[in-house]
Amino acid sequence: MIKLVSGRGYLFTAEVSTRQEGPDPRPALSDTPIADAPATYPIAPRHWLGLPKALVLGGATLLCMLAMIFGVAVFSSGFGGISGNGRPVIEVLPIVDTVGDAQSAALAQSVAAEMINGLARIDGIRLVIPKEPEPAKSGKPTFNRSDGADFLLQGELQRSPQAWIFQTRFINASSREVVSVAEVKLDASEPDQQRLASRLAAGAGYDLAVRLNKFGQTDSAPQADAASVAIKQASASINQTTHERFATARSILEKYLAEQPDNVDLQIALAALHLRGIQLAWYNPAESRAAENNARSLLERALKARPNFLPVLGTYCRFLTVTNQFAESLVACARALSLNPWDGTALFHLGLTQVQLGRFEDALATFEQADRFDTPDVSRWTWLLGAGFADLLLDRNEDAVRWLQRSIAITPGTGRAHMLLATAYQRLGRTDEAKQALATALQLRPGSTAANVGLPSRNTGSAYLEAREKISHTLIEIGLPAGDDVQKPDGRGQ
Repeated sequence: MIKLVSGRGYLFTAEVSTRQEGPDPRPALSDTPIADAPATYPIAPRHWLGLPKALVLGGATLLCMLAMIFGVAVFSSGFGGISGNGRPVIEVLPIVDTVGDAQSAALAQSVAAEMINGLARIDGIRLVIPKEPEPAKSGKPTFNRSDGADFLLQGELQRSPQAWIFQTRFINASSREVVSVAEVKLDASEPDQQRLASRLAAGAGYDLAVRLNKFGQTDSAPQADAASVAIKQASASINQTTHERFATARSILEKYLAEQPDNVDLQIALAALHLRGIQLAWYNPAESRAAENNARSLLERALKARPNFLPVLGTYCRFLTVTNQFAESLVACARALSLNPWDGTALFHLGLTQVQLGRFEDALATFEQADRFDTPDVSRWTWLLGAGFADLLLDRNEDAVRWLQRSIAITPGTGRAHMLLATAYQRLGRTDEAKQALATALQLRPGSTAANVGLPSRNTGSAYLEAREKISHTLIEIGLPAGDDVQKPDGRGQ
C-alpha cells in the first residue's frame, strides 16, 4: 500500500472505494504536502468512508495516543510551574531597541519576526506573540506577563561601533529566575539587513532550542561526569585526525561504555566516532560493516531511551545520510529540525540527502538556509561545501567557486572541496588554477582516484549519478587517476 518513489518520497497507493451515506458526504481530500517539511512529498487522496468501522476507530485511537505521547515527551519534566497540559507557554516580548533610530527599529522588528517564526516550528511548546506591534521604546525590559505564560523571552538590541549585539534572557515568569542568557554579535557593516536579522535571531534561537531540549534529559550526576570526561578525552585524541588517535579515542569510549552501557551520551559519542571512521575510510570493508551495525545498535538504544534528545536525533540523521538510507534520513533530519529549526548540521545532512536523490535545487535551497542561519559556527564549512557541490551539479560554476572558496577558507584540510573547486575552475577555462587545486587535493588525500573520491552510490538517484560522472571525467581530464571502475566491496568511496 505504501511505496517509496525515488527522489520524491512516500506514496499511498492502495485502491479505495467510497460510498455516499448521506446528503452531505465528506469530500475527498486533495493531495496535500506535509506541513513544515523541508520539501513536499505526494500523499494520495485519503478516504475514511468504505473502511471497516473498527479499523477507523482503531486508527483514530492510535493517532490520539501518539499525539498525547508526542505532546508531552519533550517537556514532561524539568520545567517548573508549567501550565497543566505539560507544554510550556513561552511569551516573546517586544525587543527593546536601545539605539532608537529608524534602522535599528526596523532591524528589531525583523529579528522579532525571525525569532517567532523559528520558535513556532519547535514541537512541544506553545508560543504567545507580542501584544505590541512595535518594538519597545524604553531602554529597560519589562515583565508584562500574559495570562498563562510560563516563560518570558526578552530581547534587547544594541549597537557598538563595530557590531550589532542581540541579547536574550529566558525567564521563569512566576519566579522571575533567569533560566538562560544568550548574546550574539555580528559585524555592523553587513549590508543585507534581512540576512543580519536572520543570523541574530538564529544565534539566540539555536542556543535557546538546545537549552529547552536539555530540560529533563540529564543522567545521574556521577555517570554524566564520568561520561563527560571520557568524551573529552576521546575528542582530544582525534584532534590530529590520525588513524592512531582514532583508535585511541575508540578504546576510551568502548571502555567507559562497558562500565556504563546505558549512558546515552557515550552511545552517541561512540556512534559518531564510527561514522567518522566510515567516512575517512579508516575501516576495511568488513570492519566498516561491523562499525555501521554497531553505530545503528547504539543509536537505536539511545533513541529508545531519549526519543526527543537533540544529540541523538542529530547523530541518527547523520548516520542515515552517511549510510545512504535516504528515505529514513529525510524523516530523521526533519525530526531534528522540528526541535531546533536553526540547526545547520541537520540542514547540511538533509541537503546532502537531497543531493544524492537528484534534487539539486532543493538541496541548494537547504544549504542556503543553513548559511542564512549560520549556526552552529563549528559546522559552517559543511553547508558552504554542500552549496558549492549543489551548484557544481547544476553546472553553475561561478557560484560554485564562491561557495567552495568560503568553505576552504574555514576548513582547508578535507581535500574534497579542492577537487570540486578544481572541477569548477576547469569548466570555467581556468586550467592552471584547476591543476593547482587538484594538486592540493591529492596532497591532502593521497591515493585518491576518480573511483574512490565520490560519495557512495548505493540508493542514489540517476540524475545524481549522471552529474557525478561528469565531475569525474573533468577531474580525470586535469590529472586525477581514473582508478578501478568498481566500487569498494562495501559500496563506499573513500
